[in-house]
Amino acid sequence: MRNIQQKLSIARGEQPAELLFKNARLVNVLSGEIHPANVAVDDGRVIGIGDYRARRVIDLCGSYLAPSLIDGHFHVESSMLTAPEFARAVVPHGTGAAVIDPHEYANVLGLDGIRYVLESTKNLAVDFFIMLPSCVPATPLETAGARLTADDLKLMIADERVAGVAELMNFPGVFLGAKSELAKIDAGKGKCVDGHAPGLRGKNLNAYVLAGVRSDHESTEVAEAREKLRLGMHILLREGSTERNLAHLLPLINSYNAQNCSFATDDKLAGDLVNEGHIDHCVRKAIRLGLPPITALQIATINTARHYRLQNLGAIAPRFWADFIVFDDLKKFSVRQVYKKGVLVAENGRFLGRTPAKTGSPRGTMNLRYQPGDFSVKAVGGKKIKVIEIVPQQIVTKTAIVTPKVEDGEIVADTARDILKLVVVERHRATGNVGVGFVRGFKLKRGALGSTVAHDAHNVVVAGTNDADMLCAIQQLERMQGGQVAVANGKIKAELPLPIAGLVSDRPLKEVMKRIDDLNTAARSLGCDLDAPFMTLSFLSLSPIPSLKLTDQGLIDAVKMQRTELWVAP
Repeated sequence: MRNIQQKLSIARGEQPAELLFKNARLVNVLSGEIHPANVAVDDGRVIGIGDYRARRVIDLCGSYLAPSLIDGHFHVESSMLTAPEFARAVVPHGTGAAVIDPHEYANVLGLDGIRYVLESTKNLAVDFFIMLPSCVPATPLETAGARLTADDLKLMIADERVAGVAELMNFPGVFLGAKSELAKIDAGKGKCVDGHAPGLRGKNLNAYVLAGVRSDHESTEVAEAREKLRLGMHILLREGSTERNLAHLLPLINSYNAQNCSFATDDKLAGDLVNEGHIDHCVRKAIRLGLPPITALQIATINTARHYRLQNLGAIAPRFWADFIVFDDLKKFSVRQVYKKGVLVAENGRFLGRTPAKTGSPRGTMNLRYQPGDFSVKAVGGKKIKVIEIVPQQIVTKTAIVTPKVEDGEIVADTARDILKLVVVERHRATGNVGVGFVRGFKLKRGALGSTVAHDAHNVVVAGTNDADMLCAIQQLERMQGGQVAVANGKIKAELPLPIAGLVSDRPLKEVMKRIDDLNTAARSLGCDLDAPFMTLSFLSLSPIPSLKLTDQGLIDAVKMQRTELWVAP
């Protein structure tokens, strides 16, 4: 701490502070109460609480003063924004820090992707703490752009901005004691090790926790989350664009266990961050559903800071950074002002922070090899096929068994029954791998939707009603060097170029939001009624999430974690 003697003198009341927040109703997340207070700040830190002299006084006139909010688990790439533009989106909503997993960048670019994130997140109005991606690739059932080992993680674990090792997605490998997975956990010793164990229960869950995993953000039901909580896992209550688990899990929370919970958004689009909110949305929703406001704010601040060992964040007390939010109504919880180290960075929804110079972009990542004939499926395997069935507002899927529509000896999309063709084309190494399957739930009547955002390997994924439009979508994604596109009758209806790793736009927040809106509007015009169709599309390749997915290597049984045939055995 700089100038400690001077700060101690100010704290003793011998010298005036730089700044005094006067007449606040302090939301004290440490003591669990709200009380009148004056807060003295100097050199960006809280110096003391009480009656202090100051060179500048901000009279809050009875408004609430609380610590800035913290996201416990987020993939910044999922916003499709650069870090500075992400800060522009979330700071007005009260976000002061985020624990991020650059898993997507790493799956495309390897260690270079993590280095890019460390560099591009410096000196912003949001503090970014990085969890080192542990599953690159997520499973052997997909082809990613890189492969990271425990030795790779050890190269970066000592960085002060690295909070630990990110979600152990290969949870069977962990509870079965695979040396590679245990080595990654060992690399994170002394820091946090995040989990990812959807549906894991019983003795295998015991083994997963015993191995050293400390958190989970994949619970969708109270019973599952309660079992994990009882075993000592920190529960991240997720509320993203498509993964909306907060309402289902909130009945789990009580005054005795709330300190073992945090809020997380995981994946959230730029427009949703701006229009719906970030962690402030989680707080509002939790309060509306009956959680005491002080508990909701503890979950949004100090709980996350303590779990991830974020020094001097998450509370308002001497030594802590002066990261504050000001608001007027405890239940409606609409953030009016945001301060970062005592500096006003947002007010009434406007971002006031500075935007640093742009960081250089990483290398290009579009290396495809395919033929249009790769998309055809001959009707020679049996009578029924497996179809991926979308579960609205969830990233899990179901497996539907259907009789396919056949034309000229080939299985084709059947819009009357909401069955589309789904194609995944490997884009990192020009392997020529193409996976083909079928999906139900988009309700497209014509055209195709395509994306290079396709968790977790981020190959090209396209869903469509006909091969011609699907081919058109892939060709446009190549021309843009990554992105998202809606196509109909061979014409581009809307597009969003994502030239940074095929994941992130280099354009300003407002333009990205407008293009995302245009894509969603185009999808609706083609018949789709999903809230976030392109994010839904992006998760159809996520092989660690049950039950049926498609990667460049083919159809994946994500329960048994193995490839499966399209045709159902007679």
